[in-house]
Amino acid sequence: MKCIKVTKENENQRIDKLVRKYLNLAPLSFIYKTFRKKDVKVNNHWVNGDYIVKLDDEIKIYVTDEQLADFSKPKEVKKSDIKLDIIYEDDNILIINKPVGLLVVEDENEKSNTLTNFVQSYLFTKGEFKNNGLDFRPSPVHRLDRNTSGVCIYAKNLFSSQELIEMFKSRTNIDKFYLALVLGKPQKNEGCIDAPLIKDPKTKIVKVARMERGSLSAKTEYKVICSNSELSLLKVRLLTGRTHQIRVHLAYINCPIVGDAKYGDFSFNKEFYKKYKFENQFLHSYKVTFGKIEGKLSYLSGKSFLAKLPKNEDEILDSLKFNYCINKL
Repeated sequence: MKCIKVTKENENQRIDKLVRKYLNLAPLSFIYKTFRKKDVKVNNHWVNGDYIVKLDDEIKIYVTDEQLADFSKPKEVKKSDIKLDIIYEDDNILIINKPVGLLVVEDENEKSNTLTNFVQSYLFTKGEFKNNGLDFRPSPVHRLDRNTSGVCIYAKNLFSSQELIEMFKSRTNIDKFYLALVLGKPQKNEGCIDAPLIKDPKTKIVKVARMERGSLSAKTEYKVICSNSELSLLKVRLLTGRTHQIRVHLAYINCPIVGDAKYGDFSFNKEFYKKYKFENQFLHSYKVTFGKIEGKLSYLSGKSFLAKLPKNEDEILDSLKFNYCINKL
C-alpha cells in the first residue's frame, strides 16, 4: 500500500490523474482496474476516479510493493546546458521565446531535445521542480509547430495550468499575435478568413473543408504591415486554435507563408532559399496579451509579452526594406 498526502502542488485535480502520475509506468488498464476493485481510498473512504482531491486529503493506493517498484518511476530529468530565451518568469508561469526547429513536446521520433525537457531541467536545477512523480510537471499551456518561433507559455503549477489552458480553449482574456511573411498580397489590406478545417489522420495534412463532416470552425484575422511587388508581411491574430490554422488559411487566400514546406509554394521556396539560405516557415508568434483576469493570476491583467524575431528573419525583413516596430504592432 502507498499513502499520499495531498499538497498545494497537487490539489484540485481528478484522483485518477494523480494516481496515473504516481504510477506513471502502469498501463491504463491497470489504473482503471485499481478503481474498479476499490483499491483507492481517500480519508478511508472508497472513491471513484472522478473525485477531485483536496488539500490534506490522505490517499491510499492498495498495490503491492512489487507493483510500486515496477510502476512508480518518475521520468528522469536530464541536466541541460541549453540557455533558454526567457521573456518573463514568476512563481506561476514561465514565458519562453522558442527557437525555430525545436519541438515543444516529444513525439515518436524525438524524446530528449524538446523545449519542455529543457524547461523542466531549468526549473529542476533551480529547485522549483521536485520531480517526485506526484507534484505538477511544468508544462506548456499551448503549442507551437517545430518550425514556428516565438512566445510559448509554461505553467509551473497545476492551478496556473488549469486557468491558462481554459483561457486558450475558450479564447477569453488571452490573445496571440503572429508575424508571417507571405508570397503575394491579400485582396484586402485587412480581413478575417472564416473557413472550417479538417485534418487527414493518415497524411496529417489539414485542408479547408466547408461541407465535410468532422470539419471544425476556424477564423483568422490578418492585417498587411508591409508589402512589395512580390511579398507581404502580415500581422495575424488567431480567433480559434486549430492545427496548422494560420498556414492553411493563408495558403487558402493564395498567400502561402514563405518557406512552408507543407502548404507553401515549393518552387518559390527554393528560389528564396538560394537567395537567403532560409528554409523554415517564416512564421513567428511575437506577442501574447492578457485581458481582465480574475483570481490568482489577476496580476497578469492587461499585460503583453513580446518575443523578438530570430536574427536571420529580422535581417531578411531589413533587406526587403520592410520597416516595422514590433512594440507598435
